[in-house]
Amino acid sequence: MNAQIDKAVNGVSGWVTERTPGLAPFLRKHLTEYYAPKNFNFWYYFGSLAILVFANQIITGILLTMHYVPTAAGAFASVEYIMRDVEWGWLIRYMHSTGASLFFVVVYLHMFRAMLYGSYQKPRELVWVLGMLIFLVLMAEAFLGYVLPWGQMSFWGAAVIINLFSALPVIGPELVIWIRGDYLVSDATLTRFFALHVVALPLVLLLLIVLHLGALHEVGSNNPDGIDIKKKKDEKGRPLDGIPFHPYYTVKDIFGAGVFLVIAAFIVFFAPTFGNLFLEFDNFNEANPLVTPQQIKPVWYFTPYYAMLRAIPSTLLGVVVMGGAVMIFFLLPWLDRSKVRSYRYRGWFSKMMLALFVVSFVVLGWLGLQPGSELQTLVARICTAFYFLFFFTMPLWTALDNTKPVPERVTSHA
Repeated sequence: MNAQIDKAVNGVSGWVTERTPGLAPFLRKHLTEYYAPKNFNFWYYFGSLAILVFANQIITGILLTMHYVPTAAGAFASVEYIMRDVEWGWLIRYMHSTGASLFFVVVYLHMFRAMLYGSYQKPRELVWVLGMLIFLVLMAEAFLGYVLPWGQMSFWGAAVIINLFSALPVIGPELVIWIRGDYLVSDATLTRFFALHVVALPLVLLLLIVLHLGALHEVGSNNPDGIDIKKKKDEKGRPLDGIPFHPYYTVKDIFGAGVFLVIAAFIVFFAPTFGNLFLEFDNFNEANPLVTPQQIKPVWYFTPYYAMLRAIPSTLLGVVVMGGAVMIFFLLPWLDRSKVRSYRYRGWFSKMMLALFVVSFVVLGWLGLQPGSELQTLVARICTAFYFLFFFTMPLWTALDNTKPVPERVTSHA
C-alpha cells in the first residue's frame, strides 16, 4: 500500500516538475537547501507570524467585501448587517479587526528583534529598507481600513489626520481636498479609501513581502550572536552552524503559529474590543458630522506618533516630527557604527540606550491614549526628545561603547 502511495506521489511530482522545471530549484533554494542559523530563539517567530496574519487579513477582507457597501449612507449599516445577519459575519469581522492589531504586535516585535541583534547591518541594509517600506504601507493600509466602518471614531479620525496635511506650506490646502476628493470627508473619501484598502495597497504589500523575503534569502538570516554562518562551511559547502529551513524551522514556526492562534482565538471570542484598544466603543455609533466625540484618538498602534504630534505646539512642526519618527528608522543601518551586530556583545551604555528607547516608545503609546494634561504633555515632550536623541547620537555611542569579543561559532542551539 505504501509503495503504491509513494509511486503515485512520485508520479504527480514528476508530472509537475516536467511542466514547471523551475519549481523544484526554487523550493530547494528557499526551503530545503536554505540554511538558517541553528541558534534561532523566541524572537524569530514573529516574521512567519506576520505572514500568517497577512493571510488572515486577505481572506477575511475578501469575505467582508462581499457584504460591505462603500458609501456614507450604507457603510455603517452594512457592517451592522455583517455583524447581525450574515452567517458567522461577526466572527469574520472580529478576526479582521483583531488581526489588524495583531499584525502590528508581531511587526513591532519583529522590528525590535532586528534592532536587538543588529539585523539591519551590512550586508542586510536592503532587507531592512524593504521591511520599513512594508511598515509604511501597513500603516497606510491600517488607517484606510479604520475609516471604512464609518463609525464616529472612523469619521473624526479621518477628518483630523487628513486635515494635518493642510499644515504643509503652499500645497497643503489643495492636497487635503485631493485626498478627500471633496471639501469634506464624504462619499468620495470613503470610495477611494475602500479601493486603496482592498486592491491597491494589499498588492503593494504582497510585492514588498516577496522582495523582503527574496533579499533575506540572498544574504542569509542573522542570528542572536550576529555571526555570519557562511564563513564556516563543511567539505560540501554547507554552513557548520546552519540547518535546513525545512523541515526544522517550518516545524518550529508551525508550533509558534499554534500558540499564537490560541491567543488570537481567545481575544476574538472573549475580548474582541480588548478594553477599547482594538475597537473603540465610540466606533459602534454611526458617524455624525454634527457630534464630536469627547476624545478623538487613533488606534493603539498609532498612539506613540499621535502623542508626539500633540506634544509639539506648532502643527507643522508636529507633522514633521510625527513623520520623521517613522522615516528615521530607514537610516538605522548607517547610524549604527558598532563593531558588533548583536546587543549580546555590546557594552552597558548601548543596552541602556536601547532599553530607554523602548520605555519611551511604550510611554508615548500610553500617553497617546490619554486626554493630554499639562503633566502628560511634558512627559510626552521628554520622551519625544529622547526618541530622536537615540537616533541622532547613535553614531557616537555605538562607536565609543565597549564591546565584548564575538565568538567564531554560534554559542547555543535552538
